[in-house]
Amino acid sequence: MTKPKRRSTAIGLLAALLPFALLTPALAQTAALDDQGGYQSPVDALQALVDAPRQPQVRLSPNRDFATLLKTPALPGIDVVAQPELKLAGTRINPRTYASSAFSFGSDLKLLDIAKRQELPVTGLPADLKLADLSWAPDQKHIAFTHVDNASGHVELWIVEAASRKAHRLLQQPLNTVAGTGFDWLPDSRGLLVTLRPQGQGAAPNADGVPAGPSIQQTEQGAEVRSIRTYQDLLKNEQDAAIFAHYLTSQLGRVDLAGKLTLLGKPDLLIGASPSPDGRHLLVQTVERPFSYLVPFSRFPRRIEVLDRDGKRVHTVARLPLVEGLPTGNDAVATGVRRISWRSDAPATLVWAEAQDGGDPARDVDVRDAVFAHAAPFSGKPVELARLGLRYAGATWGRDDLALIDEFWWKTRQTRQWRIAPGQPAQAAELIFDRSYEDRYSDPGSPVTRPDAAGNQRLVVSSDGGSIFLMGAGASDEGDRPFLDRFSLADKQATRLFHSQAPWYEAPVAMLDDDGKRILSSRESPKQPANIYLRELGNADAAPVALTDFPHPTPQLRDVQKEQIRYQRKDGVELTANLYLPPGYDAKRDGPLPTLLWAYPREFKSADAASQVTGSPHRFNAISYWGPLPFLTRGYAVMDGPTMPIVGEGDREPNDTYLEQLVAGAEAAVDEVVRRGVADRNRMAIGGHSYGAFMTANLLAHTRLFKAGIARSGAYNRSLTPFGFQAEERNYWQAQDTYMQMSPFNYAHQIKDALLIIHGVDDNNSGTFPVQSERLFAAMKGLGGNARLVMLPNESHGYRARESIMHMLAEEDAWLEKYVKNAGSEDSGVADTR
Repeated sequence: MTKPKRRSTAIGLLAALLPFALLTPALAQTAALDDQGGYQSPVDALQALVDAPRQPQVRLSPNRDFATLLKTPALPGIDVVAQPELKLAGTRINPRTYASSAFSFGSDLKLLDIAKRQELPVTGLPADLKLADLSWAPDQKHIAFTHVDNASGHVELWIVEAASRKAHRLLQQPLNTVAGTGFDWLPDSRGLLVTLRPQGQGAAPNADGVPAGPSIQQTEQGAEVRSIRTYQDLLKNEQDAAIFAHYLTSQLGRVDLAGKLTLLGKPDLLIGASPSPDGRHLLVQTVERPFSYLVPFSRFPRRIEVLDRDGKRVHTVARLPLVEGLPTGNDAVATGVRRISWRSDAPATLVWAEAQDGGDPARDVDVRDAVFAHAAPFSGKPVELARLGLRYAGATWGRDDLALIDEFWWKTRQTRQWRIAPGQPAQAAELIFDRSYEDRYSDPGSPVTRPDAAGNQRLVVSSDGGSIFLMGAGASDEGDRPFLDRFSLADKQATRLFHSQAPWYEAPVAMLDDDGKRILSSRESPKQPANIYLRELGNADAAPVALTDFPHPTPQLRDVQKEQIRYQRKDGVELTANLYLPPGYDAKRDGPLPTLLWAYPREFKSADAASQVTGSPHRFNAISYWGPLPFLTRGYAVMDGPTMPIVGEGDREPNDTYLEQLVAGAEAAVDEVVRRGVADRNRMAIGGHSYGAFMTANLLAHTRLFKAGIARSGAYNRSLTPFGFQAEERNYWQAQDTYMQMSPFNYAHQIKDALLIIHGVDDNNSGTFPVQSERLFAAMKGLGGNARLVMLPNESHGYRARESIMHMLAEEDAWLEKYVKNAGSEDSGVADTR
């Protein structure tokens, strides 16, 4: 193939700015790729989207009167992403910095004075700032952050004095952030709990590649059936285990604001440490041998202990065994202590759940989980706070007579919320909500919390003590309309304080008082990006006040046309999609366009829930390089997120009719955009990432609706994920026909249209092994199909390097131009459910 002619950036941007009808044939040229090797760049209009500025990340202070603004830089280069990376025990480690592998860091830090609406610079920052994690002190006087110094190979702990806005390095000894952020503020704000690289640890074991012997594993004869999910990056031998242990080993310490360091205990395989609200105890979790070659380190044997503030062990909570498999079902859990944490509104009380059914959802029992509490000094037996008929899903703490406990059951999508009095455990729990969590229209919202003086999140309770507050998405048949409610604990009635109104999408972010009279919100519209606003809800005449003014990142696409459309599947299920059209396009004048559909199927237990409207027509038109919207610049109509629900009501399993429902959803989407006159039935493409890629391959295998497909980082042979995938909880041997029928690999001979397959060589997602794409491509090649396989070096499930993103867009553009835009008009737009 010949190299494409390159146009100047000025011409590419001009093309994006011009009305659709004025684009000349020269600017709509067909893209082509050079297959001789090397990374390729897409046309200028697509490159401009990759390099568009990003909105800074906003982190509110505890008192909500200041915020940090963290600048997010451009994408890293492949030279950064290709740095050495260890893939061990289900995690990825940067061996140079003893940190969890990451490639994108904050490059500048400012403070925002909310009252004055003023951005304030921070001085003294590292010259080449690579900010990984950031946290305000509970008293708001300081901000701690980690800086990754690649030159020294250290993760450094820095601190900013909020009043002077001056930054300095707090600690000379480097942190270990393999299993966490490496730091946590102590409740008194006078220092931090840190995990350090032990001094004198020595070099990592040498991975010379010479085996010490075979790797051996043994099953337990007669053991009950266990689901063993497919995981990536697992240990393979004892040499891997020794290397993993070396990098995970860290030293716990306490550092004050003057930089004085006190070591706590001895180095260990730490995976978690958190101070109690009173600061007198530490909850510490470590992994132990034996390690496993089947599961990530989160399933390794674990020791859970409480230390005093000087690092002396005062209580062993539990020693949990290796978990290499669970009973069948998505509601299965491990036995023993689970989801342990401090009760945030008590000095030092641990709370956790334990399964009462052996962790097996198939057992018929009244009580699934029990929730326990154990207060310092941890003498006597733990107190039972609740007995739940479903699985424990967490708690929100308020005070001795007020806490909320959530439970759920995946199989039925049921969720409940209970009010308990943790200080009076004998008092009966009171049911607050009982509903299906997939029914978005009935979602009452989530309880509003804010940090207390110790930095722990607690319920916001009204000044009269009788109400809490709820924030929610406000799903409705008009689309999402976020809200803030005041909820009476006495009569369980909600009073609406705020509701997003068209033509804006406005979501409450934080309450500034105890009665919901003043809030911060995030406000956006299709042409205006999200900014932070101050709202006086107590004054109906007060207009919202903008506190930030972030510019439009892609002004050349400000006039993209967006409509949230509704249409119906042939079985009556209502579907939703966002339909985007290029700037200046007019259907009557310009005629039907080549069209790209980009989707991701979801499973439902209710057709009514599957029919609910998702999203909002008033959200900002964010044109990201990642999804399908870049191709608006190339003259395509885009149907983004057309709902593809797979419904299984009652005892029916959704996936048993996956193909029929998937095809029906795709037919309905195609028919709707053709009916509207914006799409050409003979120039349609389908695409998706991960489970969307699986969908894409299936639609090409079972229909002729589409001229081409783009399948990124997918899985295509379900026998390679035999213990469940996505929402499928049955194993291969329980539902063999379903696994086989859903696998597009088994129907590769039926894929008659062009399929572009893209995959990261180092995909870390459970189930989407790169071999899935390689084998599908090999099958299509052997069967004479039309496929192209692109394996991106050093990329994971989501692609990170600028060169990779550029090449991805170039491949997609060339594929669509050749097989969709210039496909001709032969009649092939019909379903074929062979």
